[in-house]
Amino acid sequence: MKEIRDINMLAIESSCDETAAAVVHNGREVLSNIISSQIDLHKLYGGVVPEIASRKHIEKINQVIEEALKEADVTLDDIDAVAVTYGPGLVGALLVGVAEAKAIAYARNLPLVGVHHIEGHISANYIEHPDLEPPFLCLVASGGHTHLVLVRDYGNYEILGRTRDDAAGEAYDKVARAIPKIDRIAKEGNPDAVSFPKAHIEGAEYDFSFSGLKSAVLNYINGCKMKGESYDPADIAASFQKAVVEVLVEKSMKAAENSGIYKFAIAGGVASNTALRAAIKQACEERQIRFFHPSPVYCTDNAAMIGAAGYYEFLAGTRHGWDLNAVPNLKLGER
Repeated sequence: MKEIRDINMLAIESSCDETAAAVVHNGREVLSNIISSQIDLHKLYGGVVPEIASRKHIEKINQVIEEALKEADVTLDDIDAVAVTYGPGLVGALLVGVAEAKAIAYARNLPLVGVHHIEGHISANYIEHPDLEPPFLCLVASGGHTHLVLVRDYGNYEILGRTRDDAAGEAYDKVARAIPKIDRIAKEGNPDAVSFPKAHIEGAEYDFSFSGLKSAVLNYINGCKMKGESYDPADIAASFQKAVVEVLVEKSMKAAENSGIYKFAIAGGVASNTALRAAIKQACEERQIRFFHPSPVYCTDNAAMIGAAGYYEFLAGTRHGWDLNAVPNLKLGER
């Protein structure tokens, strides 16, 4: 493991619809983790409205930072560096967090560390697993991203596979408009009731595609309605979830076997899905692969994961200037 330095990191996350701040000690000890969610507000519109998200971040960001410092029982005098998500994400939302982080760092003469959002999700695994060190494989599955990543070292990533269209979480979100609470009701359904397609991409064995699956589920439901036929939402939810999980597990285990790396982690919002966790855990046990996963609170967008990633970037010498900007399409591994 890299040299441990005694660092209190103030971390800020505002890439989508959660305004979050945390204080993280030495990259793995969370002293506070405050999240202000906008989920109920955006439900009225059927999805995140970027302009509304940005305005809410402006309203909440000072408050969540104050709460994070208070809960950690520290002041800005005790902070050694400021970490902030600067991409990818909604540009207006990102700008709020970046501007706040730059203002605090400038006013207090503190180092500023910009963090990649997906790097944050991967680093969430460090928080509860003190024995986890690179190299390892990580499946990042969220509303905006599905990546299969080889973590070669802290801050050193190779993307083995990615989605070609919809992310796994995006497919879940769109199907959930027709069948709410998929994870819960799928437990009551028959996963073999409907055979939904699983995409395999020629020449890219680790890449994913969920657009066709999403369309097949919605077309099946609409077809039943047009014909006046009844259908069981629990069966559809279970069958859809089986198709998603089987693809994620199959490609993940193939990557583990081919790479010879027997440490596997999951991250991102979909990583809190109970069926996915259970399937990957079983697959890892069958292959004697060590399995790591964050608690659900660290799977969704939060600032503690940004503090964890920011710490290792700080140790690696990453520093950003006052020209740090939001980069909505930032690629993993870019600086």
